[in-house]
Amino acid sequence: MDIAQALTVIDRLCSAPLPRQHARTDTGTAGPGWAVAELQTSEDSWEDCSRRQQVREQYECDREALAARLAERWGPPQTFSLYSVLERTMEGEALAEPWASLSHHVVDLTVWRHEESGRWTGLGVSQWDAELPFQLLAVVTDQDPP
Repeated sequence: MDIAQALTVIDRLCSAPLPRQHARTDTGTAGPGWAVAELQTSEDSWEDCSRRQQVREQYECDREALAARLAERWGPPQTFSLYSVLERTMEGEALAEPWASLSHHVVDLTVWRHEESGRWTGLGVSQWDAELPFQLLAVVTDQDPP
């Protein structure tokens, strides 16, 4: 992972106005009050389960390295589990985006709350299904976690 490039994308997300409608962006997806950037994407062929575990561990390490750099700027992060959000959406509760969608493919987020802007910034490792690629995601939103 290129940390400098990832930090540039995160800085751009944090400083840009959040969209008012759903859109595909040059780095990911966005919707009313949120943006998600795909910082890194793995290969998507998983015939070897041990290789899948190695890639997962590498993506977690990359997230931790990026979080350490952001913690130098913003202070220590919180860890926000998306498990209860997933349970609530599966029970039919309508929850705010991007939290509801993220809960279907991200276990937890490393998050910071920016009091001055009212925004949250988060980092997470995504995998939609066992045979699909891992992604390191950055999230910026003005929606509080549910």
